[in-house]
Amino acid sequence: MAGPFSLEGRHALVTGANTGIGQAIAVGLAEAGAKVICAGRRASDETVDLISQAGGTGSSVLVDFADPMAGNSLFDGQQIDILVNNAGIIRRDDAVDFSEADWDDVIDVNLKALFFTTQAFAKPVLARGGHASVVNIASLLSFQGGIRVPSYTASKHGVAGLTKLMANEWAAKGINVNAVAPGYIATNNTEALRGDPARNQAILDRIPAGRWGEASDIAGAAVYLCTPAARYVHGAILNVDGGWLAR
Repeated sequence: MAGPFSLEGRHALVTGANTGIGQAIAVGLAEAGAKVICAGRRASDETVDLISQAGGTGSSVLVDFADPMAGNSLFDGQQIDILVNNAGIIRRDDAVDFSEADWDDVIDVNLKALFFTTQAFAKPVLARGGHASVVNIASLLSFQGGIRVPSYTASKHGVAGLTKLMANEWAAKGINVNAVAPGYIATNNTEALRGDPARNQAILDRIPAGRWGEASDIAGAAVYLCTPAARYVHGAILNVDGGWLAR
């Protein structure tokens, strides 16, 4: 008999699963028993291989979320029980110099695509009934202002708000909607920060855990929110940040 932390028999789709946090979450879901579809603008062959090595089942589909409506057909003809909205981009510049293109590009991927992909996921779930889970990837910048990332900060504040709104609308209809807010994680998105010695040290000095997080640190929290153990968790934003926000 499957336990409260098992995802046996569940089908998941993870966006941005070709690398970093998305890859770790996809592998974690598979290790918990889910069959995982890895969606991204680049092939997720490495992720699928890692899933296979872990004894799981995975597949890859190419979707470029620069088109906010690109996820609309992802759920046609197949039953998906779990959606993890991880795909995201970041652009850096001073607020006074920030371009409209950099604003629109980030908002389209991080916020608009997230909403309409989740809408496309929810429609068949609500029509057929049963239980499903959505996990959005928020950020410390869902709570803080950050520096030189205006569109990213705006998008992640929006992700936090949409997480709560969708939870309010769907909690009584069988869909759990929650978010994980990663702290400073060693991924491609933070390479510029880690490459700046002064900024890197300032970040480390602020983190009570004394280290940058790893993508695998996020996977456990995301997997938990998809399991029956989290069935009464709705609209939560779980900080996985080494204690950053507690400082």
